[in-house]
Amino acid sequence: MTQSPSARVALYLQDAHPLRDGMAYAQYAEQRGFEAVWQAESRLVRDAIVPMAAFAAVTDRIKVGSGVINNWTRNAALIAATFLTLDDLAPDRIICGIGAWWDPLAHNVGITRSKPLRAMREVVTVVRDLLAMKRVTFHGEFVHLEGVELDIVHGRREPRNVSIYIGATGDQMMELTGEIADGVVLNYLVAPRYNEKALTLLEAGAKKAGRTLDTIDRPQLVVCSVDHDRKKALDSARKLVTQYLGQQPHIMKASGVSGDLLEAIGKVLTWPATEEQIERAMELVPDDVVQLITASGTPDEARRKVDEYRANGCTCPILYPLGDVKLMIDTFAGQAQPSCAAEIAT
Repeated sequence: MTQSPSARVALYLQDAHPLRDGMAYAQYAEQRGFEAVWQAESRLVRDAIVPMAAFAAVTDRIKVGSGVINNWTRNAALIAATFLTLDDLAPDRIICGIGAWWDPLAHNVGITRSKPLRAMREVVTVVRDLLAMKRVTFHGEFVHLEGVELDIVHGRREPRNVSIYIGATGDQMMELTGEIADGVVLNYLVAPRYNEKALTLLEAGAKKAGRTLDTIDRPQLVVCSVDHDRKKALDSARKLVTQYLGQQPHIMKASGVSGDLLEAIGKVLTWPATEEQIERAMELVPDDVVQLITASGTPDEARRKVDEYRANGCTCPILYPLGDVKLMIDTFAGQAQPSCAAEIAT
């Protein structure tokens, strides 16, 4: 299929680049028509909030999202105050992406993630009400507020336009997302067809809230390795793909990776894997598997793969660059047009 001239596209930044380089990439993505820049937060390396503020401070139009913070280490009132502050810096440009975190990291820092669905529902409900400038009394299992409101003495007191997206993985969390969130941040390193189940679950959740699937925005993380040298682009993505094949064999099998390949990689990699093991396992991973779950190769190949994700329910690819970031931005810039990340959400 041919990509629409008004196709939405966003940039994903992790901790691979110095923060000031990330600021420059956010500016360049804005200049080239990208809709949003999303900042990762997962491992204990770089938090999302400081980079988001930096990106917002040096841009004028591009949206800035967290991709994603967790709902355990910041309480609901602090999350609301944080995103109110970001909205003060960049009005109507901030997206709150939130996820349920993951073990063993949560366990290792002393957090027990019990009843993640209830915890997420409570946090999203309260954060939304606080950002709507409501005075909130809420006594749940995880969130307890008594007559709390965002205590604005100086500045804007009107409700804030901060959309809430959930980075969902499990089936029940995906269905909950369809019920309570403005959007979902879909997984990366999956084949486009893997989205089919996610869409079914989102739609089931949406129906519970009297909504339709079309009202839920569905941006998706897509690993993107672009180079005019095809081999260089594929080799750049192969290491990440190899590690994921070893770590998430059940997801990879569902994406269409052969069991024989997964078994062969499993015999080479132990966890935590050594660099030597990863290098040996990479030799087992063919180009077609790299291209099955990433948008890697020449610019034309990368664009075609991203179109596959769009055809399978992704409303806005969030491109995770490996290699030359500006070349990746340029590859998609001619087909990008700024728009509101949440304009289809209600």
